[in-house]
Amino acid sequence: MQILEKLPVIGDIINPQEKVAVIRMAGVIADSSQMKRAGIHYQKFSKLIDRAFDLKNLKAVALVINSPGGAPAQCGLISSHIRRLSQEQDVPVYAFIEDVAASGGYWLACTADHIYAQETSIVGSIGVISAGFGFEDLIKRYDIKRRVYTSGKDKSFLDPFKPEKADDLARLRDLQENMHDAFKNWVRARRVNKLTAPESEIMEGAFWMAPDALEKGLIDGIGDMASVIEEKFGEDVKLIDLIPDKKWFADVFSTVSSPQSFMLEDALETIETRSYWSRFGL
Repeated sequence: MQILEKLPVIGDIINPQEKVAVIRMAGVIADSSQMKRAGIHYQKFSKLIDRAFDLKNLKAVALVINSPGGAPAQCGLISSHIRRLSQEQDVPVYAFIEDVAASGGYWLACTADHIYAQETSIVGSIGVISAGFGFEDLIKRYDIKRRVYTSGKDKSFLDPFKPEKADDLARLRDLQENMHDAFKNWVRARRVNKLTAPESEIMEGAFWMAPDALEKGLIDGIGDMASVIEEKFGEDVKLIDLIPDKKWFADVFSTVSSPQSFMLEDALETIETRSYWSRFGL
């Protein structure tokens, strides 16, 4: 019997080993139609999440997060999926922050029942940001004529080639405040009785290194995944790394019509991605 237990497949049937599923989420959060190489989006991770919770003898799911943020809807879709399966199967979720879990990255971290970070991790940024450019002076200088035809007076909302309008800015602020409220409500619900600092301090877009975040109740501890999982579940627990299907790489390149368009998309996306990370000095 002892010999059979050492065989990879048969042994797992006779004496199933306790497992922790590991899902690694890295990069900017965005729908794949907006950023072809988006690091994190729901369509990419939904089946992976199902596979994680389908593992036999599952003790926990570990989310390894390294993200400066991104699309709130994608955060909500991923978080809701994980929370539903966690509750249905009574399986705890742990989050382990690497370089940064800020804005949408922290939203994802709050999906977990327990959040850990490295001592040098950046945590927080509970807020909403919108950025863009204004080109109205540029096209005027070069006498460029731009023609836009719309049906509906608000259709050309925040057109970067026209001067800003007070009504547009008021609508944008309203959208941002509603989105910020949703973010704050999520953090309140997931960190209930854990937050120790006033909301006016921690929910207005600021971010901190892990020791300060721990003091404010944004995380539960400082430690790496392997050490924490071993402490919680013993040294015999097996970590199962799950990765997205490789077909995602094919999907990325199938949308590119030519080398020239690929280079342009790549350059623009690189600039946008760097803008996310650079806000945190990374």
